[in-house]
Amino acid sequence: MTLWTGLVLALIGLAPAAAPQADAEIEQLLQALRTSGCRFQRNGAWYDAPKAAEHLGMKRDALQRSHRLHSAEDFIRLAGTGSSMSGKPYRVACPGAPEVGSQAWLEAALRRIREKPAGP
Repeated sequence: MTLWTGLVLALIGLAPAAAPQADAEIEQLLQALRTSGCRFQRNGAWYDAPKAAEHLGMKRDALQRSHRLHSAEDFIRLAGTGSSMSGKPYRVACPGAPEVGSQAWLEAALRRIREKPAGP
């Protein structure tokens, strides 16, 4: 192993992980989506909310492994807004509401999460 390779690997190991609050908020976002009753469009196909949450959960896991996830906002920006393969934006359609981009939907859900009073 070269000195350069060792330095890079050491620095990667020092990258901060997501804070516990960020992890909790991301999990709450996934739960909000999972139980929303909405449909989620990805690459032109519609999926039910549990399937969408599963997909975004896999993207979250990959981002955590690469030390790129430090906040709920990172999760929304890096995992929740569009396909990393095709570049197509994600859409959300909920009963009785206009279809919106997933970024707007997730940001609104995050605001609701943060506005809830902390439990005992």
